[in-house]
Amino acid sequence: MNFSSEHPKIIVVGSCSLDLVLYANKIPLCNETVIANHSENFFGGKGANQAVGTARLGASVYFIGCVGIDPLGQQIMRNLVTENVNVGFVYETDQQSTGIAYVTSCNGDFSIVVDPAANKTVTIKQINDAEKYIQSSDLVLLQLEIPMEVVEYTVKKSKDLGKMVGLYASPGKKLDEGILDQVNFIVAKSNELSIIFGEDKREEILKKYFNKLFIRDETNSTIYFDGTEMKYYRNENESMVYKMGMGDAFTSGFAVALCHQNTIENCVKFGNLVSSKVSTGKGAQSALPYLKDLI
Repeated sequence: MNFSSEHPKIIVVGSCSLDLVLYANKIPLCNETVIANHSENFFGGKGANQAVGTARLGASVYFIGCVGIDPLGQQIMRNLVTENVNVGFVYETDQQSTGIAYVTSCNGDFSIVVDPAANKTVTIKQINDAEKYIQSSDLVLLQLEIPMEVVEYTVKKSKDLGKMVGLYASPGKKLDEGILDQVNFIVAKSNELSIIFGEDKREEILKKYFNKLFIRDETNSTIYFDGTEMKYYRNENESMVYKMGMGDAFTSGFAVALCHQNTIENCVKFGNLVSSKVSTGKGAQSALPYLKDLI
């Protein structure tokens, strides 16, 4: 692995929220009520997770997002600043409260319902306001918890400016061919391929987007096609206790390794390593590793 003394500049455009996690003996079925054993709160949101993840791995990170004008929004802003993330383009709105993800967790499995709230108010104007920072960046990272028109606009503008673009295609949504063709890499969950691509013929999709599409599952395995053969890597930690945020952690590690001009194979291996570290702690952000602990 190659990590230079330079700090890559990464722009993350995405969501931020609070994860309210309820721990129960089972995940409720339809029309069923269960009693939680206890609950915990963690900072989350796929965008904020990747902003913190890449910052801890040594990147200079600018985050573009939105919070409500409420105490939770202020907590999220303070946390991002503490994590050395520039929040100059995190806007506050009085039209929505700050986003919350409601999570029921049972023996490592979980179900999630997200109220995007303020994340729905991220605008194209924010992207235009940050244009000079995008122009000077090494990579732009996106996810799908903000309006699709903002995602599409950001991809196009970033590519017009000659920038690398990474997309964690989660939560799964149908993606336009233009986005798929323009981004430099796509991370997707194995159970969402039919949603994203309109079909679930994994091998055919991987071959079409060789060295570009990286499919992951909850065992921390990643598969991709290198143009010649299928590649498969797995880092499942026996002490895995928290599976939320593993995809964000992988994307963060992959992105930083790519900025340091590592091979695709090494980027995947590093992404898997970062993701495996997250699974051993609690909280999608709090358990993210620092670069000094990995090299």
